Amino acid sequence: MQHLVRFGRIAAVLPVKNIMISKEFYINGLNFKDVFENGDPVGFVIIKREEAELHLTLQPQHKAASYPIAHLLVDDANALYTLCQEIGARIVKGIQDKDYGIRAFVFADPDGNRIDVGQILVK
Repeated sequence: MQHLVRFGRIAAVLPVKNIMISKEFYINGLNFKDVFENGDPVGFVIIKREEAELHLTLQPQHKAASYPIAHLLVDDANALYTLCQEIGARIVKGIQDKDYGIRAFVFADPDGNRIDVGQILVK
């Protein structure tokens, strides 16, 4: 028997070596808001901006993956690309229009977590 279950939000959990450095990057650099913290010292943080939500978890031995671990849809990839450059985010893949209708680029946060950014192009 199949059960119908309504899914709620799902959020990426990013492992970080230093919560304060990561909060600085996402909050002061990308304008996220700190909405929840847990631990003493803090070892887990939830940050949000509009519909985007990330969970930062302290993992001192974290080694970044060589692939994107989250995908972020935005309404202006060019503006976010410029902002990422201004705040010193490492650009892993430069901005380009894909043949499947997405303007995309990939950046890495201070822990090397790769975020794949996309903007749906209107035809």
